[in-house]
Amino acid sequence: MNASPDNRLVFDSTPDLQEAVADAAADLIRRSVSERGIATVSLSGGSTPRRIYELLGTKDLPWEKVHWFWGDERNVNASHDQSNERMVRETLFQNQPISEANFHPVTVDVANPPSGATNYENILRKHFTNTSFPEWDLVLLGMGDDAHTASLFPNTESLNENSRWFVHNWVEKLKTHRYTLTAPAINSGKNIWFLVAGENKRDALEKVWSNEKDPERYPSQLIQPTRWYLTRDARP
Repeated sequence: MNASPDNRLVFDSTPDLQEAVADAAADLIRRSVSERGIATVSLSGGSTPRRIYELLGTKDLPWEKVHWFWGDERNVNASHDQSNERMVRETLFQNQPISEANFHPVTVDVANPPSGATNYENILRKHFTNTSFPEWDLVLLGMGDDAHTASLFPNTESLNENSRWFVHNWVEKLKTHRYTLTAPAINSGKNIWFLVAGENKRDALEKVWSNEKDPERYPSQLIQPTRWYLTRDARP
């Protein structure tokens, strides 16, 4: 998948990128609520989004009309320091009263990940009715230095899933289960933003943007982003 230059925004530093994404996300959410009366957002984990969520949490948003979901999660309880749910609660909602009816964290089942994934897919299907896949207003994604995104890791079973929305995924290199949206359930978003920061991502990004199609090795090639937010040192 080649990235068209007109959907790449390049920033000198990670803080510049984070501020720009927070501002753009706030504008998009307000616009979605104005047009449809609701906004649906799929959140990413990781270090770069943490600051974005802190900034977004200070914005004047129609909070009661925004529904927050997760693109992926670790197989840990919400109190664990590696939990994406915990990170979002501590950042995005630190100073915002959030209705649990608008807050949809992954239904982690540490002892039975397949059951947890199925339960979360049921939550998604209950919210997004009469659609082939979720109709996100915004999907936020990161990318690892191995070209994974969400918890779609290289050479894992979830890469070949075309009908499910949300699955558990055994990641051999990490020796753990993860939970993740499938590629079709990501690509159904109206706005899909990749956030890629740091020199350590440059080689992976070069592979993802290359003409060599090998999503088993470079899972981010499965995704059809509408916009890339990049730091200058991450750009090939």
